[in-house]
Amino acid sequence: MIVFMQENPLAGAILLLLWVGLLLYLLSACWWLIETVVLARGWKTDADDIVWGFDDIQVRILTIDAEEVVQTTVNAVPDAIEDVRVIAEADLDIDGATVHVVPDDYECTATNKGRAVEWALQHVFCDKEYVLYLDEDTLMAGFEGLPDADVIQFTEKPIYTGSRVSYLSEVFRIGYQFEQFGFHRLTYPLYAWGGGIAIRSSIEDDTTWDVATITEDTNFVWRAADTRDLSYTLLNARFRNQAPPSLRAMIHQRRRWVSGTMADGHILPKWYQPLYYTRIIAWAFSPLVAILALVAAMLPSSIPTVEWYNWLSVGLVGVLFIYMVVGLIGYRKHPLTWPLFLVLTPIAVAAHSIGAFWGILSPVKTFEVTEKVTPDTIEAVHSELDHGDLTNHDGTERLIRESEAEFDMNTNILDDD
Repeated sequence: MIVFMQENPLAGAILLLLWVGLLLYLLSACWWLIETVVLARGWKTDADDIVWGFDDIQVRILTIDAEEVVQTTVNAVPDAIEDVRVIAEADLDIDGATVHVVPDDYECTATNKGRAVEWALQHVFCDKEYVLYLDEDTLMAGFEGLPDADVIQFTEKPIYTGSRVSYLSEVFRIGYQFEQFGFHRLTYPLYAWGGGIAIRSSIEDDTTWDVATITEDTNFVWRAADTRDLSYTLLNARFRNQAPPSLRAMIHQRRRWVSGTMADGHILPKWYQPLYYTRIIAWAFSPLVAILALVAAMLPSSIPTVEWYNWLSVGLVGVLFIYMVVGLIGYRKHPLTWPLFLVLTPIAVAAHSIGAFWGILSPVKTFEVTEKVTPDTIEAVHSELDHGDLTNHDGTERLIRESEAEFDMNTNILDDD
């Protein structure tokens, strides 16, 4: 190998770059396998572990002014939870919740969504053990209470809203995001976003949200973990939020996620940062794995290490399909529909990565709310939903099918529960 690089410096440099790119993705893939296979053991919360009931929770729903969307979210909060607050930027008429409007003249270090959450911390009375934060479009599902942990993250299951590409990408993302099941063994969970997050009130009071960031949930968890032995639990309730309604909306969402976490990466200890940034690079450059495999296939077999490179690159391309399979399992898709999703996996990978790639090249510094659609729109594109089903949904139940083991092949493959 050394002799080859000395005799062929240009070809050697290209080969070296190919190996560096592949090994970065290999590190990310191996870490994902460790998280999902090894660290995830013991993640499950049993009914006996639920020690905090509905009376111990205050729900806060964050919005600018999406009244119809928020009303549906409020309706999905279980009736037994009586303390429901909406933190908004404009006065809204919401039935079943107390609306608090953030004053225009309120100033703090936090901006945008973080500013609203910090204002609520300072001005909205809470005597509950936990504050459960929901985005404006998050529908609670299968909620029975909380275990005793400082931070409880809820898994998500984005629902189809009209864009086939963004929904396909969400299925892929949810497969990759199964790594969350291993976060309870990490001092610093690698991120905190999704269906909802419950935070112990005393932890929130001590940590506050008053910092400049566009990924306030992850930033908060990292800062809280930096000052105490933070206990973290993941509940696999699969709260329903909206898949971005367009490819453009999804790209901007991913760009913001990557930009915010990169900007806040300094919070993590040095031994976390190589792993975390390698993961971000692997996310943004996932489509490059397939390109590297094609390039390697065209290289002369006489080049040293090419045969090993070919086998490894093909294996890592296969890992992308594993992420999709895990996502299909999480979505409870009927196995007969899997071939179609697997064939479309390259499209999902590319679409999911565009925003992250853009965020690395040109980080965004301002918060942009992901576009939401009305409940009527969701019901119209789902054959399993009738008019009013979202409005009448009770957050203690599943949204569509009564059992997660139930499959229905007579519906559109974009329908799910």
